[in-house]
Parts: sequence; C-alpha cells; structure tokens
Amino acid sequence: MTTEEKKKRAINRLKSMYPLRALVDGMYEKAVEASKHGEPVAWCMVNWWAGDTVLHAMGVHTVHPEDYGAVCAAFGAAQNYLDIAGSEGFPSHMCGYARNCLGYAAKLQQMDEIPPDAPMGGMPKPTLLLGSGYFCDTRYKWFQALGRYLDAPVWVLEMPHPGVHESRIEGAVQRDISFIVNELKEFIAFLEKLLGKKMDWDRLEELVDATIEMNRAWHEVNELRKARPCPMHSRDFWSSMPASLYMAADPRETAKLYWQMRDEVKSLIDAGVGAIEEEKYRLAFAELPPWHSLKFFDKLAERGWNFVVESWAYHPPRPLDLSGISDPLERLARLTYQFFAGYFEDAYDSGDAWGYFAHPYLELARDYRCDGMVLHPLLSCRTATNHLLVIQDQLLERLKIPSLVIEGDIVDLKMFDPADALSKAETFEETMDHYKQVRKAEGMEW
Repeated sequence: MTTEEKKKRAINRLKSMYPLRALVDGMYEKAVEASKHGEPVAWCMVNWWAGDTVLHAMGVHTVHPEDYGAVCAAFGAAQNYLDIAGSEGFPSHMCGYARNCLGYAAKLQQMDEIPPDAPMGGMPKPTLLLGSGYFCDTRYKWFQALGRYLDAPVWVLEMPHPGVHESRIEGAVQRDISFIVNELKEFIAFLEKLLGKKMDWDRLEELVDATIEMNRAWHEVNELRKARPCPMHSRDFWSSMPASLYMAADPRETAKLYWQMRDEVKSLIDAGVGAIEEEKYRLAFAELPPWHSLKFFDKLAERGWNFVVESWAYHPPRPLDLSGISDPLERLARLTYQFFAGYFEDAYDSGDAWGYFAHPYLELARDYRCDGMVLHPLLSCRTATNHLLVIQDQLLERLKIPSLVIEGDIVDLKMFDPADALSKAETFEETMDHYKQVRKAEGMEW
C-alpha cells in the first residue's frame, strides 16, 4: 500500500452509501441489457416519482439524462459531449445537463451504437422520452430538440405550479391533485397503446407504497444529520440521493438500503463519531454541486468544514400520511405535490410567500445549526441560481449566517476554479467566527 493510500480520508464515508450508489450503476447496466433484448427503455427527466413509478409498473426500464450529465462530469467525459453540442449550435449558457445529453445523442446517432467510452455503459436508444414541465424552462425544448437524433415519441408530464397565496384558495390543492391524477391517467393510456399491454394495477399499487416508504426512510436519514458532530457529509448525500430521486431500482430494494443507512448513521451518532475528524464549521450547500470537482470538498474537510445539509429541492418530501387514500394514483400525486409544496404553510406563516424557493433554506440552516452556507451560482442553470442572492440576504438578516459565493457549473469544468474557491475559504472562516459571536450576543441557540 502506498503512502497516499495509507493517508486517512478527510471525510469518513458511510459504508451504507456504496450499495446505494451501486443501484445507479445498475440502472444504466440493466437498461443497456434490456435494450439488447428488445425491452422498452425510457429516457426520463426527473419527475419526482410520478412518471417513473408508472413506467416501472409497465415494465419500462428508465435512465435519466440529468443524472447522466452528472455521471459524465464526474468521470471527466462531459467535455467531449459539450463540444459536440456546441458544434451542433447549442449555446454554452444552455443547461449543462441538456448540452451533455444532446452531444451524447448526436454521437449515438453518428455511431449508431453506444459510444465505447460512455461512462457506466452509456444510455441505449430510447423507446420513448418522458419530459417534465416541473420547474425548469429548458425542459420544453430539450427533448423536442432530441428529435434531431432520436426516433422516439415524447410525452410531457405537467404539474401545477401555484404560488403560496394561490395554494390557499379554497379547493385549490384538490384541483391541483386532480390535475396530476388526470395527467397520470393520460400517460398510462399512452403507454398502453405504445407498448401494446395493459397496466398491472396491483403492481403499480405496490410500487407506489414502496416509493412512499423509500422516501420516508431517506427523510429519516437526513433528519439524523442534525446531530453534532454530523455523521454524514454532503458527499455521501450526493452519492446516495440519485437512488431515490431517479428511482434507480425497485423502490422496495432501495427502501431497505436507506433503512440500513439510517441504522449506520444512528450508530455513529451514539458513538459520537462525525463525518470529519474535527467539526469546526457546519455548512449548508445551496443548489447543485460541481459534479466534476467533488474532491474539492475533501480539501474543505481538511479545514474542519462539515457540510451537513444541502438544497431542499434534492431532499425527499416531508412525510405525509396517505394511508386513508385508496387510489394509488392520488397517493402518487400527493407525494409529488408534497415535494413541491411541502414548505408552503411555513413560508406563509413566516411572511415568505413571495420568496418561496429561498424560505426552506432558512429552516434548514436553523434546524441544522449551520455556521455558513456555500452558494453555487451556475452559469447554465437559472432555476438553481436566481434565488441565491435572496437566500444570502435573508440568512444574514434573520439568522446572522454568512454565505460564501463560489461560481461554477454542474457539468462544465471550465467554469469552476477550485484554487480560487479555496483561497476564499480562510477569509470566510474569519467571517463565520465573527457571526458565531454575533449570534451568541443576540441569544441565538448556536
């Protein structure tokens, strides 16, 4: 063993993280194998379980180009696909996930087979494309643009996007739920016609209940991270999150693995073991990380920075009692809606109805006793960037928590300068130390 190998890791990685990460590897492997045997495969935008659960019940294998963008970035393979997308006329300020996908699809068409250097075995040609109208404005044109390279029908699942005030109008929530249920019914009818088979409703019901259980287990894991010292670093969150968010496997299997992670995290809390050797600073990370440079967090861990919580939009929804609802499609719709609207009541009560996307960070920073937050504005993602300055202002004004702004991108390595970011760390530590004293003087709990 070399000296480097003997060197202790800056971050103590959870053992239970590895089988969850392996589920994501298996998602791509199974899809490639299924395609070879003529089984249907869907390329899906993240849809917060509504479409994925239906597809799994219909026997369709799923892969997610958004996750694959992160995979390609982490493997150092994204730049080739970004360059191809650029040569196809797609601008550099467009979503990095979309550009990676479009470049990959162009190469897939050119070679008429999966590129041999594609990470994790690549994504096979799809039987269908499942788009999503949730959150992101790139989504409407991205999968449409894939028509240049792929011969596959596109279905777009929509979800209402009410404001906090609008959601309080009498009957509004039920109308929104009914809208999502009708969307799912139409999607199922489309799949039945496309695939020439009927929905197995018993299987769908099992998968819906398992998806709810999976997210409940994942929620409990993250609740335990409020402990001091925190036993689970954000790097383990980001490695484990895709198993749920992208429904990488049967949710029954995934739920068992999350419960195992819950048990490991709890045992570390009982033993007083943290994710890093000495937790000097507890931090939150706002929005998506630089997938190509995750080792950057090891450097910060060496300075005593423990990232204890991340963007609410990638966490599971707050648990919801759905036991009294007999229709599995309505249970699924309410789970999906809870993800989007789960903080509405708190935002309204706090007077944050107009800054809904920013409000959850105030709750997370307070509940996890954060000393600072790292904000990561993304060149190619307005949705994950436009509220960051609101977060910065409100954290400092209300909770006396400072923020460090580090610009970058989710996929494009050229947009991220880790050396410059590290150079800001020492100064920011002085800022966090100062505001620790400010919070103490104002009688705050941490």
